[in-house]
This record gives sequence, structure tokens and C-alpha cells, in this order.
Amino acid sequence: MEQTVHPFSELFDQLGLPSDEASIRAFIAQHAPLPDDVRLEEADFWTPAQAQLLREERLDDADWIVVIDQLNVALHRHPEP
Repeated sequence: MEQTVHPFSELFDQLGLPSDEASIRAFIAQHAPLPDDVRLEEADFWTPAQAQLLREERLDDADWIVVIDQLNVALHRHPEP
């Protein structure tokens, strides 16, 4: 069975965040980089419901995992000098 790949905008919709491209870029710019020892769902900027959604989807290996992993990479990436 083929896995569904959701775009960032749908994940941001699920998280109750603005989901247009400019808002997504601003969110990542504001919150990156996360320290290497902080898991995505443990970041202090999530509401408890948002953190729970990310945790559950990761544990379930749901079809959201690809985009959650992409967000994780984006938020842990250090800016280029």
C-alpha cells in the first residue's frame, strides 16, 4: 500500500497554525534551531495538544510521519553562515 505524503501546509492545519508558505517559513525561522537533545514534540513552543498530536503520529508511524520528520529536520537545522 502506498503511503500518503502530506505537505507542510496540511500538518500546520492539523496543528492549528497558519498554513500559508510565508507563515510556515516564519514559524521555522522563529523556532529553529532546536537543541540537538530536544525532540520535536518536546519543544516548549507547542501547546499540550500539539505536542500530543506530534507524539501520537510519530508513535503510530502514521501517514503523517514523513512530513513530521521533515519538520523535525527543518527545526533542528542550524542556519548556514
